[in-house]
This record gives sequence, structure tokens and C-alpha cells, in this order.
Amino acid sequence: MPPDALSIARDLVRCPSVTPADAGALGVIENLLNSAGFDVHRVTFSEPGAADIDNLYARIGNAAPHLTFAGHTDVVPPGDESAWTHGAFAGEVRDGFLYGRGAVDMKGGIACSVAAALDYLAANGGAPKGSISFLITGDEEDVAVNGTVKLLQWAAARGEKFDHCVLGEPSNVEELGDCIKVGRRGSLSGTLIVDGIQGHVAYPDRASNPVPDISALIVALGSEPLDQGSAHFQPSNLEFTSVDVGNTASNVIPAQARAKFNIRFNDHHSHESLRALIEARMAKAAGNRIRAHIAWEPSNAGVFLTTPGAFTDLVVAAIEQVTGRKPDLNTGGGTSDARFITHYCPVIEFGMVGQTMHQVDERAAVSDLERLTRIYRGVLDRYFA
Repeated sequence: MPPDALSIARDLVRCPSVTPADAGALGVIENLLNSAGFDVHRVTFSEPGAADIDNLYARIGNAAPHLTFAGHTDVVPPGDESAWTHGAFAGEVRDGFLYGRGAVDMKGGIACSVAAALDYLAANGGAPKGSISFLITGDEEDVAVNGTVKLLQWAAARGEKFDHCVLGEPSNVEELGDCIKVGRRGSLSGTLIVDGIQGHVAYPDRASNPVPDISALIVALGSEPLDQGSAHFQPSNLEFTSVDVGNTASNVIPAQARAKFNIRFNDHHSHESLRALIEARMAKAAGNRIRAHIAWEPSNAGVFLTTPGAFTDLVVAAIEQVTGRKPDLNTGGGTSDARFITHYCPVIEFGMVGQTMHQVDERAAVSDLERLTRIYRGVLDRYFA
């Protein structure tokens, strides 16, 4: 009998694979897929200023259609491990839950996809009616430069072509089967910088205080809506996240004020058009008096949408059969590696319930692991029918 999702997930959780460490997690997957006849590759990528990252690509079959399961084995740090009810990397099962960092985000999802693929192959003579592959990275939780984006480029250079992808991120909000992510808003960050003239607070005529000026610009940039949303996306939003003048003295007018912000944007915008829009609004609000500019941060998080159709219908049907729920097709939430995969094939995100991801006592219901495996198995049955 193929291993079940719980046993795979426990083995993965017991690997303390906090980015960029692999800690044996990819080896767990490699051994399982090798045993089932997959052609498995371990590929390490490097980038100046970033840690080397080990990645895994595995495929069985050499014909179309080609369905790939994607995911990441790296996890965020556990925080204060003494605050955990059960060890952060112990992989303990208590009261129907698997506890441990990554149980939800997203070793549980990977375990279910591997278990479903092995079960499908065992029931179909060890070979799919097409191709099944796995794209697994180890740096999704960090800068994401030596993982999925380069693994996809590496695969494309080898002639690999994907027809569809299921990314096992924890997409569900309250209950398994309530949400499929079919897209994500883009992300763009910057720092608003206002220059003044430093001076003594008793002689304001000899200085120029940037604090009131940056306050006025924050209000101007944040008060007017960027758009009203679109057919598949909620409205874009700009949020200021910090204001700093680097000043510890109460009797000194600072020379400069800086305010960091992030924008989550929909398909009304691109990175370029959004930068132009924000800078035009800033210039209008600053007029000829306030000396201000924006330092933009590089971004690899663009907006994308997998248009609902035959593939999403297939996944919805598999979910309904197991859970009795028709999931919402949603584009909310943060960024994921789907933003890279969408350039190669249509991609949807469906995995565990995300309520405890990144929290102390992160945990996945054992029943959800079992049901998610059945859903993935249903996707495979329908996909290769």
C-alpha cells in the first residue's frame, strides 16, 4: 500500500526546514517518488547576496496532458518554541490534529499531493495516462529568487511543458473546500522621502520641518481610492506601514522624514502604471514647496488570473464530491509562487485550511489530510479520464 498523507506529513514536519535550510525535507519526497518510478532531479540555485537553495523536480510519464503539483518545503521560524503545546518539529498527533511548523503551510498539502499521486499510480499500473510532475522549492517563505522561478526556467530549458498546475498552498479559510485561489493581486512597495532643513526648534524660521509635510502627503496618497475593483479582484489598496525621522532629540527639527508603504493592486494596473500614478499624485500634493520623492523597491509579484473554465470546473467537481461544498473562486490574500507558475501554465491554489499557518501550535486536522488526499486523487482521475 502507498504511504498515507499523515505519515508523509509527519516525516516532513520533523525536518526543521526553516528557510534556507532543507534539513532533509526534499529527501523525504525524493525517496518516495523514486520508489514509484519518477525521474527525480535535485537542483541547487545560487544568487549573489542570497542563500543557495536546493529544489526538486520529478516527473513520471512523457506524454500530454501534463499536470504538475507545486509547493515549498521551507517554513517560517517557530518563534518561541517553549510556547508550543507540542514541539514545533516533533510532528505529534494529538486529539485529531498533526502539530508542527509547516503542517498547514505547506507540508500538509505536499504530503496529500504525493500520497494521491502514489495511490493513483498504484491503481493504474504504475503509469499515468499522460504525465504527473512535482515542482518543490525551498525558498518560498523568503526572497524567492533561487526557488520556483529558477526551477521553472530550468525545466523549460529541458523542454518541459506543463498543461496545468495545482499549488498546494493553504487556500481554504474556514473549512476544507470553501475556497480555491484562481489569482492574486500584485504587490509593490516603496518609501516616501521628504527632505527638510535641520534646525533648532526655537528657530523654526531657520529650518524646514519635513514632519508636517510628510503627514500631508501620506493623507493625500492614502485617501483617494486607486480603483473600484474589477470583475475578479477587490479594489487595490495602498497602506503606509511605518514613519521614521531618525531623530532622538526633542529640540531638533529633523532633516528628513521617510514613510514606507505597500500597494496590493488588481488588474487595472501594472507595476509601471502604478508607479506613474502614485508619483503624479505625490507631485500634485507636494506642489512647488515640498521636496519629496519615492524610492521604489523591486518587485516580482505581479497580478495574475487563471480564467475560470474547464480546469477549474474539474477541480470544483472533485472538491464537491468529497466535501459537499462548492468552493468560492477567490483572488484575495498575499502573494505565492503561483505568480511565477502562471507564466508557464494555468495554475490554481488549493490546499489545507489556513487558520493556524505561521502561528504557534500550527496544526492540520488529520481528517483534512485524508480528505485533501481524496480530492487530489479525484483531480487526477478526472484529469486523465
